[in-house]
Amino acid sequence: MAGQLFKVSALATAVFASSGFYLYDRQLNLDDLSVIRFGRAAATTAIISFDYLTAFKHLEYGTEEYWALRSKVHLRSAERLRDLCCANRGTFIKVGQHLGALDYLLPEEYTSTLKVLHSRAPQSSMQEIQQVIREDLGKELSELFLSFEEEPHGAASLAQVHKALLHDGRTVAIKVQHPKVQSQSVKDIVMMEVLVKAVHWLCPEFAFMWLVDEAKKNMPLELDFLREGQNSEKVANMLAHFPFLKVPKIHWDLSTKRILTMEFAEGGQVNDREYMKKHGIDVNEISENLGKIYSEMIFVRGFVHCDPHPGNVLVRKCPESKKTEITLLDHGLYQVLEPDFRLDYCRLWQALIRGDMSGVELYSRRLGAGDLFALFACVLTARSWTAVNAGISSVPVTHSEDVEIQTNAAQYLPQISELLNRVPRQMLLLLKTNDLLRGIETTLQTRASSSSFINMSRCCIRAMARHRRSKARSRSRRVQVTLAECVQLCGLSVYELLLWVKGCRLGTWLTALLTFLH
Repeated sequence: MAGQLFKVSALATAVFASSGFYLYDRQLNLDDLSVIRFGRAAATTAIISFDYLTAFKHLEYGTEEYWALRSKVHLRSAERLRDLCCANRGTFIKVGQHLGALDYLLPEEYTSTLKVLHSRAPQSSMQEIQQVIREDLGKELSELFLSFEEEPHGAASLAQVHKALLHDGRTVAIKVQHPKVQSQSVKDIVMMEVLVKAVHWLCPEFAFMWLVDEAKKNMPLELDFLREGQNSEKVANMLAHFPFLKVPKIHWDLSTKRILTMEFAEGGQVNDREYMKKHGIDVNEISENLGKIYSEMIFVRGFVHCDPHPGNVLVRKCPESKKTEITLLDHGLYQVLEPDFRLDYCRLWQALIRGDMSGVELYSRRLGAGDLFALFACVLTARSWTAVNAGISSVPVTHSEDVEIQTNAAQYLPQISELLNRVPRQMLLLLKTNDLLRGIETTLQTRASSSSFINMSRCCIRAMARHRRSKARSRSRRVQVTLAECVQLCGLSVYELLLWVKGCRLGTWLTALLTFLH
């Protein structure tokens, strides 16, 4: 016990010493990095670490009592982490939201507790919002807008959105960055790095540097709203062939690095089944179209919107065409996939869908999983090893399998942590994106439908054919590749048609049976 106390005391000392060196080295004012903010983070980390180090000393690993207590420790630690994120705001909430999205990578106690951070984002005062607009656009609100709603239409960790009316009558959404986020983000990330290294020193099996590395890389990008606007225009042009996708147009004359003005988007959140029922929106159509969008981005284009939580995906019936529309919001976080990585990722998913275990091992290893390839396949698909072996397209998802996966996430946390430190950085945001999309499918009750695998397979075939054509040295070889692609795509279409016919027959049979019974 004395040794554990010494370690935790040393942790706190190291944290504060590191903060002192950091401040001295950069000649920062103490007010720039509040002692209270840093002290709160250090104290929370020390308490959580001490809890994990001491709680299980008198219990045998693997017993029923051990797992029951472990669940309690997970829960109270998650609650402490949630409270820290809410208190320190900004970058802390953003990282907490990231963790809350990793349903099949982290224990359920953490993900369910941290999910509330999406609805607990801070709000800036109207005075602060006006000041940012005044500083960046050089005018008062009344000069820029005919009306401006003071109550935010939505608030997030880095910014909040207000609805406004331009003098020409167009309705717009104005995304305004919280004034202190920019200055605090760099210091917050340094703070997290110190704490994560300290936790790793205390508990070597917990290696969370991947989380800090991602925050270091992505936070500056997410805080540049001009870059976000460019991303939105790029993806709108890239996916213009999808008539059901809408990306709000940017008003560049009213946008800066801290302000993004765009056309206002109407609709309900993609996980709101009641809204869809009320407006006659087919959840299966939404799920299928969302799958088409993301399969195209991931497998074919290699340019992936990595924050598809429900607040960033709206659905509605278009008043003019009466067709269903998906609106994609918040384009601050995109992952660009290197061609070799993207192609290996395509090959891996093709192997997973077919149940080709030699292919699963080969491409998992090529993507950095090493001897943890089996765990990687389960993490990537959120399926059991039994389902992976059989081919994930042929084994339906069950509630018991979901429970098994989430239980394993708690039991194999050190191995999952090691895996996340091994794989290329590109993979981390893809895993988060996969989990967010699975969460939407679970809510809509459309998870692991055959259409999702067909869309993925179709995009993988196109991506591989495009690559082979680019490498072909003769016209005849390019024609050969194109013909093979057409045959494979036709085969998929026939399979899709057979599934539809089978579904129709089943529906007809059920209707006849119900009629007979009545």
